[in-house]
Amino acid sequence: MTQPATPSRIHATALVDSSAQLDSSVSVGPYTVIGPNVKIGARTTIGAHCVIEGHTTIGCDNQVFQFNSLGSVPQDKKYAGEPCELVIGDRNTIREFCSFNIGSPGDLGVTRLGDDNWIMAYVHIAHDCTVGNQTIFANNTTLAGHVQVGDWVILGGFTGVHQFVRLGAHSFTAISSVLVADLPPFVMCQGQPAVARSMNFEGLRRRGFSADRISAVKAMHKALYRDGLTLEQAKDGIEKLTEKYPESSPDVQMMLSFLEQTSPRRGIVR
Repeated sequence: MTQPATPSRIHATALVDSSAQLDSSVSVGPYTVIGPNVKIGARTTIGAHCVIEGHTTIGCDNQVFQFNSLGSVPQDKKYAGEPCELVIGDRNTIREFCSFNIGSPGDLGVTRLGDDNWIMAYVHIAHDCTVGNQTIFANNTTLAGHVQVGDWVILGGFTGVHQFVRLGAHSFTAISSVLVADLPPFVMCQGQPAVARSMNFEGLRRRGFSADRISAVKAMHKALYRDGLTLEQAKDGIEKLTEKYPESSPDVQMMLSFLEQTSPRRGIVR
C-alpha cells in the first residue's frame, strides 16, 4: 500500500528567505516571515504570524509560539544598521507576543538567551541583555538594555528592570516589581522600587540545596539585610561562612563575586 507523501514542515503561506538556514526538521507556521540572516536548529517549531529577522540564531528544540518578533533592530537611537546579533539557545519556550531585539554596537553587540528558559507572553528583552539558563519570565516582564539575568531567576508578572541592572542566580521578583538596583543571588524582592523581602528558600529546596547550603543562604541574608552592617562589613561576614558551612563555598563565592561587580552608583536592592 502506498504511503501518503509527507507534507512540508514549512507552511505554504510562510515567507522564508532563500538565504536563511533552517534545519530540515524545523517547522514554520502560517504567515510567518523569516529573514536572510536567520539560522534555526533542529526540531525547533515556529508558530504562525511570527517575524524573525536580523542576524538571529536559534538553537535546537525551541518552541516559539505565534505572534512573536525576534531579531528586530534595537530601540536605541544610536543604532545605524550595524550587523548585531540575537542568539537563542536550546529547549526554550517562548509564548505569544514577545519581542527580543538584537544587540547594539555600543556594548556587546549581542542579545543572548540561554537554554531551558520559560518565557511567557508579552515579554520584552531589549538590546545587549544576557539571560542565563532555567529562568522563568512571567507575563509582561520587561528588560531594558544591557540587563544581565543569572540562572534560575524567576521574574513575576509585570516586572520592569532598569537598564544595566544585574540579577543574580536564584533571585526572585514579585508581581509588578520595579528593579533600579542590582538584585543579589538568592534574594526575593517586591515593590516599586523593589526592596528585599527574603531569600528564595523554597526554590532552593526544589533545586536540591542541602540544609547546610540553605543555612548559609539564611546567614547571607542576615548579614546583608538584618544586622545593620555596611556592605563591606556584610561581605566580610559572608566570606567567613565557609568555615561553618564548607559545602556552601560555591554559593558564598558567587555572592561575593556578584557584590564585587556591583557599582557604587547602582548599588544593590536593600
